[in-house]
Amino acid sequence: MEPRERVENVLKRKRPDKIPFTIYENKLPQCTVERILRNNGLCIVKRISVYKTIYPNLSFKTITYTEKGITYTKTIIETPSGELETTQRKTSETGDFTTWRITHLFKSPDDYKRIHFMIKDINYIPCYEKFFELEKECGNDVFLRGSIAPTPLHQIMIDFMGIEKFSEEWVERRDEIENLYKIMAEKLKDIYKICAESPCFAFNFGGNETGNVMGRERFEKYVLPLYYEAGEILHKKGKVFGSHLDGNNKVWADLIQKAPLDYIEAFSPYPDTDMKFEDAYNLWKDKILWINFPSSLHLASEEKIKETLIKFIEYSKNDFRLIIGITEDIPKERWQKNLLLISEIINSFSF
Repeated sequence: MEPRERVENVLKRKRPDKIPFTIYENKLPQCTVERILRNNGLCIVKRISVYKTIYPNLSFKTITYTEKGITYTKTIIETPSGELETTQRKTSETGDFTTWRITHLFKSPDDYKRIHFMIKDINYIPCYEKFFELEKECGNDVFLRGSIAPTPLHQIMIDFMGIEKFSEEWVERRDEIENLYKIMAEKLKDIYKICAESPCFAFNFGGNETGNVMGRERFEKYVLPLYYEAGEILHKKGKVFGSHLDGNNKVWADLIQKAPLDYIEAFSPYPDTDMKFEDAYNLWKDKILWINFPSSLHLASEEKIKETLIKFIEYSKNDFRLIIGITEDIPKERWQKNLLLISEIINSFSF
């Protein structure tokens, strides 16, 4: 069975020949070990979009500059009501793929009307050609996974405002946040339809929600209903979707159980979070656990890595609801040895 086929089988609730082993496209340096891992069945997950985002009435300006060896990117968005501005920086310590937001789009209540205009101005256009090109180019070693979007309240909280400013606005002007949320949620319906009609099979929707920030009440009111909306449209067209829930999930575990998510992606079992693998596997019986092998264990002994992985595989061997994934950075001095070990253990269990 080819690596991509193995992932598809599990997502379609079919029997694979062994547990799929996957890794994000930016977590696998090209080298001899990479070639060995791929020859032994490692599947690269390449994240793509099947739509373009067009702003016909906005102007964007990007300025890149460097200070003290750190690269900053400032984006200025010109709206009829004034400018929006945000700045990000890349960190040399963690690699080229990590960025930190220094300033957010929202700085004062005057920015609500500017952000409203920006969201209302969006046009989502199907873009399926890139999927076909990559599918042909990458072949059976790569699984192409689509993306819907961040969930609106998470995007407002993290991308537009930042947690501190969001907390202030939630207390002082919650109605403004809810109005913005409604505009964004309505726009998502266009994305659902484009994804459902696309050639892509699987989609991530939202994620990175943190229980002690989003909270159970907001998750239930502002996130969960969107899963139902998306699921109704995507499932009719034979698509599957999940969410990148890599943090503490115990606070809303029962809500996830009821949600129409097909898989929980990047789920990071205890000791990295507050849910043990077996507890999540037992509670979410109708869902696939596409886990991130616990990051902390990459610093553990080979015996501990082996013991933990065997436990995961043994626990799931009767119903094939498990994909072992790598979604986080691994220490440079450990990634080759650890991934070879994980691959070897997975390949020792065939179905």
